Amino acid sequence: MEQAVFIVGALICLLGASGVVGFRNPVHSALSLVVTLFGVAVLFIALEAEFLAAVQIIVYAGAIVVLFLFVIMLLGVDQTDDIGLEPLKGQRPAAIVAGALLVIGLVAIVVLGAVTGERSANAKVEPLVPNVEQLARSLFTDYLFAFEITSVLLVIAVVGAVSLARHRREAFVDELPHDELPPEARPEPEPAPSDEVTA
Repeated sequence: MEQAVFIVGALICLLGASGVVGFRNPVHSALSLVVTLFGVAVLFIALEAEFLAAVQIIVYAGAIVVLFLFVIMLLGVDQTDDIGLEPLKGQRPAAIVAGALLVIGLVAIVVLGAVTGERSANAKVEPLVPNVEQLARSLFTDYLFAFEITSVLLVIAVVGAVSLARHRREAFVDELPHDELPPEARPEPEPAPSDEVTA
């Protein structure tokens, strides 16, 4: 039964992750990310880590993905982007090389057995201390720096998205019809021609 739950959860994660990188619409990619996070929550439940499964759904699927959708809507998804146009020359070959190196590295780790999970399985667990307390103690002592860095990265991402959205909005103002422009951006009407004939 445990193996069947693992297979189902792994398939959910793989399908969701494929949708994240495969869909062209960013909203669909964000929704696929929700599916991936639900799959990870299923795997946590299979490992009897109910607290982590709840955090995975409440914090990540409920809050972080909503933040992603907010940023996507802020940047605007109604504008069609030319996928064939590369803003940075050479980024596609560099991405292919980086992906190939990543796959080679993962295969080498699996073949060489560098990651066995033995350290995690032999970790010290205090049976009389609740799981949440042990997790909090580890998170806010040994991994406090990584925890704070993650929060800083999220703030930087939101600030950058707002900045990009403001610049893009100003770039598209000239393309809007005059009746859709804000009052301060509308051009002043030209004066009507006078019927008086000047000598």
